Amino acid sequence: MYAIVEINGQQFRAEAGKKLFVHHIKDAEEGQTLEFAKVLLVDNEGGVTVGTPTVDGAKVVCEVVNPMVKGKKVLVFHKKRRKGLRKLNGHRQQFTELAIKDLVV
Repeated sequence: MYAIVEINGQQFRAEAGKKLFVHHIKDAEEGQTLEFAKVLLVDNEGGVTVGTPTVDGAKVVCEVVNPMVKGKKVLVFHKKRRKGLRKLNGHRQQFTELAIKDLVV
């Protein structure tokens, strides 16, 4: 059984027992339980329920494992040829690690 859930404007495939890395959730604390009710699709062993726009009564229950995890560093390099202009920027995105406890349909 899995569900497609919208968290912070992005869609994720959620299965019980799996972990998700979502964009940083501001007020999340370690060990806190979060519920997401924007479930767009539920697949229950072949029986697919598609929401219009969401599935009524369905929610995903998650526990915050780590409230802030830094992703891999992304380097952005700008260069203009023959001008002597070179610029290097780095960025590390902040994520929140969630463990999916249960899918309630």
